[in-house]
Amino acid sequence: MTDNQKNQPTNDIHPGDITRRDFAALLVGASLAATVQSAAAGGLEVAETDVEIKTPDGTCDAAFIRPKTGSHPGVLIWPDAFGLRPSMRAMAKRLAGEGDGYAVLVPNPFYRVSKAPFTDASTFNFQNADDMAKLKPLMGSVNAPGDAEKDAAAYVAFLDAQKEVNKAKKIGTQGYCMGGALVVRTAASLPERIGAGASFHGGGLVTDKPDSPHLLAPKIKARMYFGIASNDDERQPDAKDKLKQAFAAAKVSAEIEVYSAQHGWCVPDMPMRDGAPIYNKVEAERAWAKLVALYTIALA
Repeated sequence: MTDNQKNQPTNDIHPGDITRRDFAALLVGASLAATVQSAAAGGLEVAETDVEIKTPDGTCDAAFIRPKTGSHPGVLIWPDAFGLRPSMRAMAKRLAGEGDGYAVLVPNPFYRVSKAPFTDASTFNFQNADDMAKLKPLMGSVNAPGDAEKDAAAYVAFLDAQKEVNKAKKIGTQGYCMGGALVVRTAASLPERIGAGASFHGGGLVTDKPDSPHLLAPKIKARMYFGIASNDDERQPDAKDKLKQAFAAAKVSAEIEVYSAQHGWCVPDMPMRDGAPIYNKVEAERAWAKLVALYTIALA
């Protein structure tokens, strides 16, 4: 473990040159500050450490965030396609300070390709071919067959080796966008250790391929929650029904809800889409309440 804290890069705003992108970045900064303040208001002081985790395929850079005292249920956060960055760290800090506390690990899922590649997603342009091309090798590196399962085992082993993690409690895992499917794969590959899994605006949960995540339901013992974006539901309206059917047939507890929000709504530094913010504070707070309720029950 390396205990040195890394300096987080910031965006420079030039006076008199406030573009729409800069304005969005300012809004993101305010949202992140509010998220961190919310964690502090919870009453638990938290510590953040940059760590390195050995996996079968290399060394993963990650953030380990937990209350300064005591031992707590472990949680693995699978980031979205922009990976480990300040917004994900802020969410982990908030979670670490919730209730009686959680010991939270946020890995850089793209360590096979590079160190954490993004510091701010708000400047990304989904309509720009060059920007999109940057994501393909990153996402491909963790979504290759078997890679997520190997990584999940290493991350959970790391958590279980920390004194701040109460190993008598089950581990929770949550994921955003790309991370939603990785939550399902984690719960299926480590059924005896994972007690709760939550996917928010998860991508690729239901496909027509034999390795579709929803087909893993029979291997899962965790209590599951799926929050689906409204535009994802419009694009694939039968996905929620297939999820419900798969988990019901497997007799696995799973709650599935569609939110009045766009894909990516939970993450504060998501970019603008068609001139409007993707991040939706009201629906993000609703999702957060669902997450906390899930962990309170399943990781007790």
